[in-house]
Amino acid sequence: MAAILETQDLTVGYRQGGNDIAILRDLNLSLQRGRLVVLLGANGAGKSTLLRALTCAAPPLSGTIMLDGRSLADIPQLQRARLIGLVSTDRIQAGALTLYELVALGRQPHTGFLGRLSESDHEAVKQAIDDVGIAHKAQSYVAELSDGERQKAMIARALAQATPVIVLDEPTAFLDVASRIETMHLLHQLTRERDKAVLLSSHDVSQALLLADELWLITHDRRMIVGNTKELIESGAMNQIFANRQVTFNPDILDYQYTE
Repeated sequence: MAAILETQDLTVGYRQGGNDIAILRDLNLSLQRGRLVVLLGANGAGKSTLLRALTCAAPPLSGTIMLDGRSLADIPQLQRARLIGLVSTDRIQAGALTLYELVALGRQPHTGFLGRLSESDHEAVKQAIDDVGIAHKAQSYVAELSDGERQKAMIARALAQATPVIVLDEPTAFLDVASRIETMHLLHQLTRERDKAVLLSSHDVSQALLLADELWLITHDRRMIVGNTKELIESGAMNQIFANRQVTFNPDILDYQYTE
């Protein structure tokens, strides 16, 4: 199956004082429709930096990102917005909007210059809100929502955007246990029922391993290990994420534990 998003010799990081500070180097990655891929790594490993580069939220230091067969850098912004959606960890400043209005912003790439919502646009917004389980909050102001509800609203906005690729940075970070499970199952379901390519970073290891088709693992020495979830679990690769050798992966519980 052809990749809808892929990288060639990609290096990501940041620029400081005129110098390039590389975090992850020479990455050759691919993302396919109908697949849920989870990016795992320790805090500061470069997960958010990589995701921002893949969505054009920040430029890579070098290399190429291909989206739907074209260089991402050559795709106009409006067309990119019809191909790839991003749910970031940034706090949203939209307290004066209702949840419905916030989610409707996801339709902007499809509504033309005047931004008027058609009947089909409204249907897409309603479906996205319903999919994440917050239809009862549709007319509530964003300022009135809990952190978890705001996060679900941002996921709904990405769904309303109707892109083949959805990238999410820690989408379950502010959710309770039940909502984390619901959200992960929703994202998994999207890959199956709507043929989406979904890439997300997460610290919820057990849920990620239960549902991910593929893992992108950033090791403690900032190498990237990519592969089928079951195969990586069995290979012992999960123990390469943390430098502390007393924090080990237990495949029986699909999570990490501290060992003496």
